[in-house]
Amino acid sequence: MAGLNEKALRRAVISAHDLGAAILAYPIAVFLRLGREAADHDPMVLGQAWLLFVIVAMGVMAGTRLDRGSWRYASIDDAFRIGRVSVIANMIFLLALFLLFRAEAIPRSVVLINIFVFAALLAGPRLLYRAYRDGRMATLLERGTHWRIPVLIVGAGDQAEAFHRQMLRDTDAPYRVIGILDDDPARIGTTIRGVRVHGPLDKLAEITDKLERRGARPERLVLTADYDGSASRSDLFHLASELGMRLDRIPAQSTLRKEDGKQLEVQPVDVEDLLSRPQAQLDKSDMRHLLAGKRVVVTGAGGSIGSELVLQIAEFDPASITLLDQSEYNLYEIDRVLGEEYPDLPRTAHLCNVRNADQVQSIFTDASPQVVVHAAALKHVPLLEPQPSQAVLTNIHGSRNVADASVKCGADVMVMISTDKASDPISIMGASKRVAESYAQVLDIDQRNRPNGTRFVTVRFGNVLGSAGSVVPLFQKQLEKGGPLTVTDPEMVRYFMTIREAVQLVLFASAREMKLDASIGSILVLDMGEPVRIIDMARQMIRLAGLEPDEDIEIKITGARPGERLSEPLFDKREEHLPSGHPGLLLARPDVGGLAQVRQSIDHMVDLARKSDEAAVRAALEAQVSGAPKADVSAAVASN
Repeated sequence: MAGLNEKALRRAVISAHDLGAAILAYPIAVFLRLGREAADHDPMVLGQAWLLFVIVAMGVMAGTRLDRGSWRYASIDDAFRIGRVSVIANMIFLLALFLLFRAEAIPRSVVLINIFVFAALLAGPRLLYRAYRDGRMATLLERGTHWRIPVLIVGAGDQAEAFHRQMLRDTDAPYRVIGILDDDPARIGTTIRGVRVHGPLDKLAEITDKLERRGARPERLVLTADYDGSASRSDLFHLASELGMRLDRIPAQSTLRKEDGKQLEVQPVDVEDLLSRPQAQLDKSDMRHLLAGKRVVVTGAGGSIGSELVLQIAEFDPASITLLDQSEYNLYEIDRVLGEEYPDLPRTAHLCNVRNADQVQSIFTDASPQVVVHAAALKHVPLLEPQPSQAVLTNIHGSRNVADASVKCGADVMVMISTDKASDPISIMGASKRVAESYAQVLDIDQRNRPNGTRFVTVRFGNVLGSAGSVVPLFQKQLEKGGPLTVTDPEMVRYFMTIREAVQLVLFASAREMKLDASIGSILVLDMGEPVRIIDMARQMIRLAGLEPDEDIEIKITGARPGERLSEPLFDKREEHLPSGHPGLLLARPDVGGLAQVRQSIDHMVDLARKSDEAAVRAALEAQVSGAPKADVSAAVASN
């Protein structure tokens, strides 16, 4: 109801303005034509003609729905439309004058002058308001009439107007905007640059049929970042598919560039757009407090997650950033990108394998980090299954090296990036990450009992879309080859995150954990909503390519690989759930042993791994993750 009241109020204000313009236009035209001679004319006739014009003008404006135009997006096209309204109103007025007064009492030139006066009074305030809102006059002169592919824009906001304006002024633009869609009742029925706003979205089929009857069936939906309605991108994708349309999008960052002379880029919606959920609102002020002016070290800095971490950390103005990675190319690439985007940020890049404790300690001593983010890991489940020694040496021993170096250099916090596969693990990769989590947890407990101790934050999340080796790049490569797309089991489901939201969680969790005493030795997990069936994702990717699943592209069921299971639980059965203080985050306290016990177990596994005794390493991993008392955690919490 609030939207409808706002819409009615806006139309009432516009109608009042237009009525005022109609009332003022005729006397001004008479004065401009007759001047003081107006006093010599019959005031009764002038008054009747005045009232007649107001009635005719209001009728024409109502008939042409002039009150539905948006002043925020007024342009030269609207000025021409208003000019036509003024001409029509004055021609009808002239005809009425002839019928009533034989047009003898009033000079006919008054009507000609009134055309321009009335148009100026209607258009002037609209254009001035638009210029005031934009801060410049140039936007008023943009127009165009080239025919393009008919599209519907989703979201009646600034980006929709900018996109429509760009299509009008660019003679080579591929699109013609024939309608705008929105769910907001206050926007539905208005116009932007002469294009009507339709809605709500659940009536898309009716809207499309109506436009088709007018000879303008839309071929695509273009989703803007301004759309904040109830329909998800997945809903829009299915709506568009059912109506034979393609769903494209304008990325949010294009909005920031639309006034600097660059094009708004239209891109196809990809599977990440369809699977991502509305993100929890994360407090960036806490992140800035954690990172601004701090010395930061990121391990695995060249990987998919590590490189995004580096770039997001750089946004918060750290004092310096130190990059560690064992891949020469990946390290070179993130160092190059960081130097281009943040040239004033002091940085160093080190080729370093976290297995090398001496090198890690040397780098940390030189860098003296206050914040450490540990993203280096081996993560491919089937690859690690037959060689657990490699998982132990990197994921466990490497993590211990980084954690110990963080303590020795007096870091404020170290963030351990983990995975949902560490919850009740059945794979070598998951078990190795669970042991690494345990070491971070017991160190967090130990350090909290020491003055100025290092905090250890463990962040666990699901599959990261688009990361190296993940299912999306695999499906893309299989699509390029014409299929088939391989799915291990039709019932296999996974929790998914985009790289961006995974990294935001890491930074937010780091900042939040520094404030929470009750979270000693705990793990933060993103509430990722409902898991997604892998086979459904495969079908969506095929449709996004403009093809039909099982007709154009085969989906082949291959069977689960070693170390895989149908679903990944977010928490172990033995983990205690705790309130996190934030609706988008979950907090759990797993079972852990004491620091000495965990160190002894790790030493034993590392010794076996260095001997490449795979069977013994596997047995040791299974024993370590099978369960341990949590008395140490409870005692530590009670003592703080």
